[in-house]
Amino acid sequence: MSPETLAALPVFLRVARLGSFRAAADQLEVSPSAVSQNLRALETRLGVRLLNRTTRRVGLTEAGERLQAQAAPAIAALADALEQVEADRDRPAGLLRINLARGVWPTVAERLPGFSARYPEVQVELFADDGLSDLVAGGFDAGIRLGECLSRDMVALPVTPPLRMAVVGSPGYFERHPPPREPADLAAHQCIHFRFTSSGRLVPWEFLRDGQEYSVEVGGRLILNDGAMAQAAALRGLGLAQLFENNVADDIAAGRLVRVLEPHYVSFPGFYIYYPARRQLPPKLRAFVDCLREPLRDHGPQPALP
Repeated sequence: MSPETLAALPVFLRVARLGSFRAAADQLEVSPSAVSQNLRALETRLGVRLLNRTTRRVGLTEAGERLQAQAAPAIAALADALEQVEADRDRPAGLLRINLARGVWPTVAERLPGFSARYPEVQVELFADDGLSDLVAGGFDAGIRLGECLSRDMVALPVTPPLRMAVVGSPGYFERHPPPREPADLAAHQCIHFRFTSSGRLVPWEFLRDGQEYSVEVGGRLILNDGAMAQAAALRGLGLAQLFENNVADDIAAGRLVRVLEPHYVSFPGFYIYYPARRQLPPKLRAFVDCLREPLRDHGPQPALP
């Protein structure tokens, strides 16, 4: 069907229902001659007469009656579909796909119940990935990574305050090993190493000395590629782990883990949600970003959503 034919159908249906070119023109806010020309062009394209015109009234031919009977429900359904799309424009709904670093999962998990309760029409798919995946190629709406890892061509907004990596161990571990007093002492401890799945490299343990960051060599025989596994291993007394401080805050408060070497911790930008620059942010993503960033209001002014 040509665009011209599709555009003419509502005009034809209006004339057929009202039985008048002038009445149809008034409702459509065009001239009667424009309505007449539109209908003549439609008849020409279809090769059949649809209307019987007299000086007093406009009637339908047999072909016109068939077209009205079959086209009217279809045009009405199309109008309903368009109205639904317009209604959905401002309502969060549909599948939301987020690519996130494993370390931010506890933060996201804490805020998901509130988001799901507020937006029941949004289905959330979370894909844990410690690499820097291509969001567009992977079909993701957004990603969550440490701010220092992001490229500049992305819109990036913080979802956590600045973070620190805490060195922790279980009380049972420290019953068998004296707590380290300096980062260099870690060479004699069982430290749980973390290996990036994407690059294959071991993550260095970094500390602060005289305002400068530096790395230390640590001992240990256990290598993992997941922060939650490292946390569980530390809780079981398998060694010391360097983990995001906010992720182990409850364990520290409850005495299940003991923090050491705190004066040497490095502070760095926290996690950011990021996405390609676009003119309009989908409502489902805008709602998710707002939900993740809501607790940050207690940490001072934050960048506004584009």
